[in-house]
Amino acid sequence: MHKKRVGLIGARGHTGAQLIPMLARHTGVELASVSSRELAGEAVSDHIPDAPAGLRFEALAPEDVAALDLDAVVLALPNGVASRFVEAIDSAGTQPIMIDLSADRRFDADWIYGLPERNRDAITTARRIANPGCYATGMQLALLPFVDRLASAPSVFGVSGYSGAGTTPSPKNDPEVLRDNILPYALTGHIHEREVSHQLAHPVVFMPHVAPFFRGITLTIACELTRPLSPAEAFDLARSHYENEALITVSEEIPLVRDAALTHRVNIGGFATTSEGRLTLVATLDNLLKGAATQAMQNLNLAMGFSELEGVLQ
Repeated sequence: MHKKRVGLIGARGHTGAQLIPMLARHTGVELASVSSRELAGEAVSDHIPDAPAGLRFEALAPEDVAALDLDAVVLALPNGVASRFVEAIDSAGTQPIMIDLSADRRFDADWIYGLPERNRDAITTARRIANPGCYATGMQLALLPFVDRLASAPSVFGVSGYSGAGTTPSPKNDPEVLRDNILPYALTGHIHEREVSHQLAHPVVFMPHVAPFFRGITLTIACELTRPLSPAEAFDLARSHYENEALITVSEEIPLVRDAALTHRVNIGGFATTSEGRLTLVATLDNLLKGAATQAMQNLNLAMGFSELEGVLQ
């Protein structure tokens, strides 16, 4: 069987380290090229034990990537960087599937928004896919069963592990700053607030924080509904909405962030309500997996014609 050749550009970051083992165990994919300027020439397996033997990091300019014979390119790059690679690939006239993990294309109508649980059919025919943000994934999946019942903007209190701040040093991933601490930031206009508001066509208010654990996200979401629901009704709505989704767990209990870490799942629960019409629920997920790498793998599989969870679940 001819394997699909995939290139991973920007592999040094946390997301790349999660995605490489998935690609390596995928029966229909060859991880043909892995790009990192800082690690160029080093064996990928020296940094990621599950990487394919013999594969080395390369320092690839946009023109170098465009010249490769690839079926798909995953751009795991900081915001504002991926466009140079997209432009070079377009100029070369090649048409690999492109998945952009940055925020650059999430508002671009020419790119399909890669939330499989909502856009699965469109993703299967897409050549350009914008991977959702990590917080945005949890917010949307928690709110989708209720979006037609919202009376006002939901208020979302989010806390992420410091891996969400990436590998570039900053106060948001500095253990000394975070020790015995929780750090609020971007309290208005966060990119994921705008992303979710855009995708749901409904405003949300989002307050992100970073905490001293490494990975995982917890989101506490308060909504005013057009009519009151009981906790059981809210639970049943969410459960029926996701009854056929392999990576979403709906429970009556409040999910814990530590239980989401190192899993591919989004856990939704809590479902506290009031007689005035307020619903509060909680969603948890691993920001590096379902919030980034797992979702990229789902999108790749759908676009390339494989089973959606190939390489994801062992």
